[in-house]
Amino acid sequence: MGFPETFKALSDPVRREILVILRDGKMSAGKIGEHFDMSGATISYHLSQLKKAGLVFETKYKNFIYYELNASVFEEVMLWFSQFGGEDPGGAINHEKEEHGGENNHEKEDK
Repeated sequence: MGFPETFKALSDPVRREILVILRDGKMSAGKIGEHFDMSGATISYHLSQLKKAGLVFETKYKNFIYYELNASVFEEVMLWFSQFGGEDPGGAINHEKEEHGGENNHEKEDK
């Protein structure tokens, strides 16, 4: 699994909705399909893309395949995203103020 596959899988709204559905726990492909107005083959395709990206994994029990979220991949993606946030949401502006003697460029433009 790499970020390109993950982001490609997340780019589709149906796959994102499947992930939301799976937040409550594992579910069979048939039960997932009940939430959509599309063929079983289309649901299977979306599930295979999510599985390929490592976002879900499957377990087999008797004649059913159950899908559930792979939390470790979500943690990895969130960790990657966190590098863009920081502890202080206004940190960039505050840092800019320090460099320019107490005013940032946006405040100067407003004057």
